[in-house]
Amino acid sequence: DGQFHYCRMVYRSAFNGRGGGWTTDYPNADINMSVRLSELTKIDVSKDGSGHPNNLLVRLGGDELFQCPLVILSAPGRALITQAEAPVLREYLLKGGMVWTDDSWGTYQWKHWVGQLRKGLPASEYPIFDLPLDHVLFRTQFEVTEIPQIPNIGFFMRSGGGTSEQGYDSAVPYVRAIADNSGRLMVLMTHNTDIQDSWEREGDDPSYFYAFSPRGYAFGINAFLYALTH
Repeated sequence: DGQFHYCRMVYRSAFNGRGGGWTTDYPNADINMSVRLSELTKIDVSKDGSGHPNNLLVRLGGDELFQCPLVILSAPGRALITQAEAPVLREYLLKGGMVWTDDSWGTYQWKHWVGQLRKGLPASEYPIFDLPLDHVLFRTQFEVTEIPQIPNIGFFMRSGGGTSEQGYDSAVPYVRAIADNSGRLMVLMTHNTDIQDSWEREGDDPSYFYAFSPRGYAFGINAFLYALTH
């Protein structure tokens, strides 16, 4: 229909029974970001008859994936990509799609996700690099001058304002990426941070909102605009 839909990846969990997974930050992050996109940009967000955003859940092996310019994959440190799904992911990315992974913490989760990703994007062809702050993504609409470390609201409240969910092992937040041969970003990875929680929990606690939501939305809107224009 030509309208924008927030797309979230549904995947198998590699660690059954340990919490997390594709439902992390769902559905409020999807809803709230869709609303903010419609308010703060000219993006035509798809809505139902009651005015609520129409958000999509997509499967890695499903045809619906190819209708999404950007797909959010939450908690990639728990994701399992099968050998059948890996070539579909590669095809989607090379045809112009973009995957944004968010809410992974520490060394173990990072290594797990990279291992899954490499099933479809071998390191020899598609190196991972740190996205420099002078990259166009950081200024598509808002000027983002630092990589925000955003914890989930429960950790923030319990720790008295802490931001590193796994202590020294997640002390530094990163934005990493994989690009195609033309330099277009195909995979965006925010690590040691939970950008989506700043959307999901925007209305839960004023101190959390003011500390994280403006920066989380600034980065997120930039990322969506980049995906829609590149």
